[in-house]
Amino acid sequence: MAHFLRGKQAGIQKDLSEGLSPDLFLLDDFARCGVNSQISAIAYDPVQSLIAVGTSDTQFGSGQIYIFGQRRVLVTFEFPRKASARFLQFCADKLISIDSKNEICVYSLETRRMVVSYAPPGQATALLTDPSLDYAFIGMQNGEIIAYDLDRESLTPFKVPNLWLERNPRARFFPVVSLEFSPRDIGKILVGYPEGAVTFTFKQNLAQKYFVYEIPPGAPGADSLPTHEVRRPKLTNAIWHPNGIFILTIHEDASLVLWDTKDGRKLHARTVQTPNIDQPNSGRPGSPDDGAGPKEAVTKIVWCAKENPDDTGLLVAGGRPVGDQNKGFTFLDMGPTPNYQTSSWQVLSTYMERCRRTINLSVPLGAQVVDICLIPRSSPYFNGAHDPIALIAMLSSGEIITLSFPSGHTITPTNMVHPFLTLVHPFVNKAVLTPVDRSVWLGLKERRLQGPKFVMGGAEAKNPLKRFENRNIVSMAHADGTVRVWDCGHDDEIENGDVVQVDLARAIGRVSNIEVTEMCLASASGEMSIGLKTGELAIFRWGNNPSYGREESPGANQGPGKLTPITQRTDPGLKTGMLPLTLLDMQQGPITALKHGQVGFVAAGYQGGSLVIIDLRGPAIIHTAHVSDLIKAPKRSSFRKARDSEDAQPEWPTQIEFGVMTLEGDDYSSICCFVGTNRGNVATFKIIPASDGTYEAAFAGTSSVEDSVINVIPIDADSGGLALATPSAVGGLRSGAKVNGVVIAVTASGCRIFKPPISKGAHKEWEDYLCDSAAVVKTEGRGYSLVGLFGDGNARAFSIPALRDIGCTKINHIAEMRRLSESCITPTGTVMTWVGPSEIGLFNVWAGGNGLHPSNDQLYNPEAVLPQRPTITNMQWISGTQYISPADMDILIGGPGRPPSKRMVEQMKQEDQERRAALREGRAPPPEASGSQEGYWSYMSRQVQERTERLGIAGDSMDRLEENSSNFANDVGKYVQSQKKKAVFGCKLIDNALPPPLHG
Repeated sequence: MAHFLRGKQAGIQKDLSEGLSPDLFLLDDFARCGVNSQISAIAYDPVQSLIAVGTSDTQFGSGQIYIFGQRRVLVTFEFPRKASARFLQFCADKLISIDSKNEICVYSLETRRMVVSYAPPGQATALLTDPSLDYAFIGMQNGEIIAYDLDRESLTPFKVPNLWLERNPRARFFPVVSLEFSPRDIGKILVGYPEGAVTFTFKQNLAQKYFVYEIPPGAPGADSLPTHEVRRPKLTNAIWHPNGIFILTIHEDASLVLWDTKDGRKLHARTVQTPNIDQPNSGRPGSPDDGAGPKEAVTKIVWCAKENPDDTGLLVAGGRPVGDQNKGFTFLDMGPTPNYQTSSWQVLSTYMERCRRTINLSVPLGAQVVDICLIPRSSPYFNGAHDPIALIAMLSSGEIITLSFPSGHTITPTNMVHPFLTLVHPFVNKAVLTPVDRSVWLGLKERRLQGPKFVMGGAEAKNPLKRFENRNIVSMAHADGTVRVWDCGHDDEIENGDVVQVDLARAIGRVSNIEVTEMCLASASGEMSIGLKTGELAIFRWGNNPSYGREESPGANQGPGKLTPITQRTDPGLKTGMLPLTLLDMQQGPITALKHGQVGFVAAGYQGGSLVIIDLRGPAIIHTAHVSDLIKAPKRSSFRKARDSEDAQPEWPTQIEFGVMTLEGDDYSSICCFVGTNRGNVATFKIIPASDGTYEAAFAGTSSVEDSVINVIPIDADSGGLALATPSAVGGLRSGAKVNGVVIAVTASGCRIFKPPISKGAHKEWEDYLCDSAAVVKTEGRGYSLVGLFGDGNARAFSIPALRDIGCTKINHIAEMRRLSESCITPTGTVMTWVGPSEIGLFNVWAGGNGLHPSNDQLYNPEAVLPQRPTITNMQWISGTQYISPADMDILIGGPGRPPSKRMVEQMKQEDQERRAALREGRAPPPEASGSQEGYWSYMSRQVQERTERLGIAGDSMDRLEENSSNFANDVGKYVQSQKKKAVFGCKLIDNALPPPLHG
């Protein structure tokens, strides 16, 4: 009976939810956008052009690995157990990770799955891979190094013992601090221990040189405070110079020490600011801003090589004086490297003392860099630092920033990296989901001046194309004053995958204190309004930039209550996109409600209680009001005096909506503006044409709904559809069309359906739960329902107009309940909710009960050719450097009995099958790979034997190389001595050699 009475009271004569039943209220969980937790590791593959990001295991989610490619290419990998990512490295067609549970996982880029996981016997402290090798070298807590065969998926018998035991017998528990291949010699690695570094050669299977840094008494050291004792700061990292001759050791006091690996001599010691810190009374002061005192630890350092590998520089994160507010990078441009064979000791010693230039790369104030991922142009060698064009820095807050290299200019991630990765670039403060007409969204393709893209790998999977549905467009406001708008889809083919960037900070005229409180994207006009906590309202419109390529004066903002034209504040690099239109600062506190209508009207409410309505045809302000002046206070009796203080609280708008309907007492329909407040009132304004051809707004009345309004929804009482102010609905007013509409006002504690402006209508209170978000949802072919998200972790559906329960389902396994009030529900039933600080979830109600499905995007491109690894120079080879090829390393590490790789076996199988098929069909068989008629197993065995023999011959030649080189040098010396003697006695020898003169 109550259900029947509610329909009569609401003015709706039929059941608009007749075709809906509880068994249909199921969820389709179809998308996660963003990263689920704080980023802890990052890697880049220049060959496949992919970015890998690993996250930590936190309260918001377990650690995962995300691999991003071009456009919307994304594949997610899980760890075998709940863990955090510690190390990530690409290696040819694989990705190798080590997590916080000490598990080594190998993932295949080709098959998009985990191939194998391995738990080493101890704690792994370092990881080393090379694209030209099928092995991963793992540094252990006990100082040993083990090798894992990535192709055979097993541990090899090869093991490097704790090399520091030869130097210090007490170093039994010294961990491996760092591991790095020589850039030009795959057969040599640099191993870092807490007391120093050591170079190890695979060919000789022994440690070559040890490097221990000591600060003598009287030397200033890194803190510029001389002492009378010898100091030995612990080593934190060790890296190679790109020439493969010098190394650099980094220590806990921020010392940077350059060494010569040929003879083990120390060439130079410095900090980022000061050279010669190991020289007593050196008299070489540092830079003027370098004060005495401790320095911050060097968190990351990379020795970068330019296009010419001999032109190098050091990129350092950290190493600044403690207390320095700027925690950014420092790039020490070292310039061309001196020729080792022809340079004197003095030249080599001063190479690192005098930098060609020093460039400071800034990061957001207060942020600290914890890791660096360089973006090289094409080569994965030189430890990923060959000719980088950009870098991605991971900050201690979990955010990332992208900078150009080496200039350090900020690179916007818009259309440069995957949209999901922009949620931490930087963090998002506000997100809104808006249904936008497909034809409108396909026309919103931004054209902006940008540098070369560096994430171009992978290929998107084919998905169904939904041509007749509105697009789910998400607008995200970032902490740096940038708003990005992109299509998150319906789990379908995304036709326009570009991101639209709105330069809010530039439009406001400042770069700080920009916190967005409200956003609204017009679904049919390509316009957008953004409200700030500081009270400014900025309005943008899609168009072409008339001042493209030139910077214009931004101009000053007008006073309170005046519109400021801001079209001249457009980014000069933007050719087509969201252009700033006008700015309004009412100075009434933060904006609490905002609506950008589809027919050119914008309404904004302020915490101070003000309401403003703007007509964009001017633009002009057509109405301003204060809600406390419009809404009459209820009559109070004596026993309600206790509520006087509560009623004295300020009142401000919380929800605004534009609609078209016939108001109570009118015989015509008009454009209406409905304003819900925090104290449970809904005010109605009529927007009507004025005599001068403009529009004006008039207050029509108010209705009480008894609690803070979270949504105001005008609907058509006859059909159940939304009675919004669309261009078609407003155009029908000219011909006298009437809309019999009602308003559904949803509050935290209940819902009221009434005929505006003053009717009470029908009311229902929620039981033991509070509503955080609600909307009217249309289920195609079945009817309409009111869907709400409630604080008890459920989504519920109610019939219209009876408001009886139809369905209920759990959502707390998806949604972050503390941010449920920020969720959005579209009229088609798509729900966007926050899952974590940097991840949103998307699901549909009235769906089929399906869960998330894995991505079918392709990652691996077999046509992307891995370049040849750099080798030693001819002079290094002549001087006795033993060269080991990657093929030789296969036998040194895997042993002579290791068969060819799986890829080689598959290739030989395929060739053998093609040969057999050709013989059966009577065709000429393809040429034999080995030049004979042997099968692929015989061919494989012979190849292994030949490789072993070749390595033995090469090894014998290497063993005799030093002796041969020495004999050659002796022979040259003898020849030179003989020539000198001939030069001295040349005349006498010539005279003796001449024949006797002829006499006539």
